[in-house]
Amino acid sequence: MLHEFKTQPAKDETETENSLVSDAEAYMKTHAVDKFSLPEIAGALHVNGCYLARVYKARTGRTLLWYHHFIRCEKAKELLANRDLRISQVGELVGFVSSAHFSHIFKKMTGVSPRDYRSV
Repeated sequence: MLHEFKTQPAKDETETENSLVSDAEAYMKTHAVDKFSLPEIAGALHVNGCYLARVYKARTGRTLLWYHHFIRCEKAKELLANRDLRISQVGELVGFVSSAHFSHIFKKMTGVSPRDYRSV
């Protein structure tokens, strides 16, 4: 019938979008310390930036920026175990320019400050 609308994406479309999400995450893991750039990621994956952001959000429920911060914070957790590194150094090593921004994002992502995380 002509008036029926497609309510679910085709299997190929779903697989393509899931692959795009995986590729985007792999790219961000590889470039985790680099400055976040949607056009750069989209260009590397040969897709439109708005399309990538929309698909990623629809498939994961999160934004690309959230995932970028998540990767950085996970690496920071590992580095915070090394007490020879200052917290500001950890922030720099995972790609944050400002230690205040690092502390803010780390607390937002984990619920505790880097200093409190290190104390635990």
